[in-house]
Amino acid sequence: MLDEKLVAYLYGKIPEKSSLLNEMEDYAKREYIPIMEPYSMEVLLHLLKLYKPKTILEIGTAIGYSAIRMAMATNASVVTVERDEKRSQDAKSYIDRAGLSNRIVLLEGDAFDLTEQVAAYAPFDCLFIDAAKVQYKAFLTMYEKYLTDGAIVISDNILFKGYVYDAGPANKKLQRMGRKIDEYNEWLLNHPSYDTVILPVGDGLSISLRKDKGVKK
Repeated sequence: MLDEKLVAYLYGKIPEKSSLLNEMEDYAKREYIPIMEPYSMEVLLHLLKLYKPKTILEIGTAIGYSAIRMAMATNASVVTVERDEKRSQDAKSYIDRAGLSNRIVLLEGDAFDLTEQVAAYAPFDCLFIDAAKVQYKAFLTMYEKYLTDGAIVISDNILFKGYVYDAGPANKKLQRMGRKIDEYNEWLLNHPSYDTVILPVGDGLSISLRKDKGVKK
């Protein structure tokens, strides 16, 4: 969403990462596995350092990159959900290698089928959504009952390569996804229970603070 020269400049200022994280980035790129864009990740991690959540729920593990980064940046426990069996296996291996299996719980299955398992680890101070884009609203609606009062909700890819405001010559699937994400953005920005801002970093990041009463810690 930002000027290419500015993006290159910002990327050049990102601190050096561990060999394991570099390996994960290379693997994700090679296998076309979507993980969070570098500068969006830096913004996310700084938000978490400021907010200091104790418990984080992540919808969309992929290979565990974000879960590991969030756990490394905080003292929080992370519960993460992934429906793809191969990616879950990869994530478990990386989590073990990172030495974080004591703080990251990986639940394999569809997020819509795992509410009881997730509830066992509730409440959560933070919800990070980075899964099926057309289901963002459904994910938040389903899991907000497990969020604490004042919880933070972070949604990735909410500008969806610009398709939310300019579908252009995109195919029908991309147009539909763009419309669904735009609907989610409108719904969230006008939701009476959340204060939301959209940041044009990476593929778009929305930050929502819950302002009504949630689950007590």
